[in-house]
Amino acid sequence: MTDRIVHCKKLGKDLPGLARPPYKNELGQRVFAEVSKEAWDMWLKDSVKFINTYRLDLASPEGQKFMFKQCGIYFGFEDGEMAQTAFVPAGEEKK
Repeated sequence: MTDRIVHCKKLGKDLPGLARPPYKNELGQRVFAEVSKEAWDMWLKDSVKFINTYRLDLASPEGQKFMFKQCGIYFGFEDGEMAQTAFVPAGEEKK
């Protein structure tokens, strides 16, 4: 089976897409159609910062709504500001 190629909205180039929609909603369909696997992997890594900073319960409707909104903003499907995270890269600790 050959990789499905999408024009990635996040990275601006043609890259392999996801094997299936990541969510069972409209956002999942848009990500499937317009986001590469590479950009999705970036989101998964970055999304952990939100989960840890806001102590999100992804099983709750509130936690899911928050993450769907951040995902939409991350990929440019929604206008808005990304939520702030408390993540500080190693070696750049707050003084």
